[in-house]
Amino acid sequence: MSGFEFDMGSFGGNLKEYYDIAIIGGGPAGLTAAIYARRAGLTALVIEKAIEGGAVTQTHVVENWPGEISIEGQALGQKFADHAKHFGAEFHYAFAQKVYVEGDYKVVELDDGNKVKAKVVILATGTEPRKLGVPGEAEFRGRGVTYCAACDGYLFKDKDVVVVGGGDSACDESHFLSKIVKSITMVQNLPYLTAAKVLQERVLNNPKIKVITNHIVKEIRGTSKVEEVVIVNNDTKEEQVIKAEGVFIYVGLVPQTQIFKGLVDMNDYGYIITDENMETNVPGIYAVGDIRTKNLRQIVTAAADGAIAVEHAAKKYF
Repeated sequence: MSGFEFDMGSFGGNLKEYYDIAIIGGGPAGLTAAIYARRAGLTALVIEKAIEGGAVTQTHVVENWPGEISIEGQALGQKFADHAKHFGAEFHYAFAQKVYVEGDYKVVELDDGNKVKAKVVILATGTEPRKLGVPGEAEFRGRGVTYCAACDGYLFKDKDVVVVGGGDSACDESHFLSKIVKSITMVQNLPYLTAAKVLQERVLNNPKIKVITNHIVKEIRGTSKVEEVVIVNNDTKEEQVIKAEGVFIYVGLVPQTQIFKGLVDMNDYGYIITDENMETNVPGIYAVGDIRTKNLRQIVTAAADGAIAVEHAAKKYF
């Protein structure tokens, strides 16, 4: 193993040519992997394209992280990052453009021209919100269409908004938005909500929230900003127009695995296939968190993935 030494002051300097473990993605899975790597005496680089902490930072409150009855998502994400930095993990902010095997090493090419070699690479790029793909969605993004209540909710104070979806995120974010906006109309394509019961109850018992099931969004309309949403009944095909100034979309997630196609095995939906140790079909390449095939995608399972991957890699490759 590499010598274990803390590097408390170097989190953004020049990249080394080689790291024991290169981690692509700075969410809970990747950051937990970085913590465990450093504690195992391995050099670790976290490559993050945007925000330390990952998608959890866009959640207004987290209520299912053990030990924290309630904590803001941004605060929890920062705690993950601070913990990894405390143990000396290095951070570099760039897009990973390509990953390939070169002899006994893996190479990660970045969009800033840097190239990193590592004995082990951990893929932790997470997911992004699925788009509706309807007219008006792209045109009005940033002008009423959004995918993050924690980020943009304050822009819709005392306004009427639509929330699309009926799962955990849709219900949780609707509850949060109800403290800010005038009214919420939830539009769910299924005949029922699919969120956890406690989240459904909060929505159904909230006088500010109206739930419309068995409908899909056909179009988002407006002039310079969102003004109305056209929805359609799945059975009767009858259309209905909802006046609204904001549309919050929560209809699922898309794994950010495009650059890994052809490198590791994936299922038909683009999720990476791993064994119980998080290792892919390519020795020394692991996938953790929301991008891998799994039954439950939560912060706690993402963190567990990161720990399992490094524990296995440390014993097998170092």
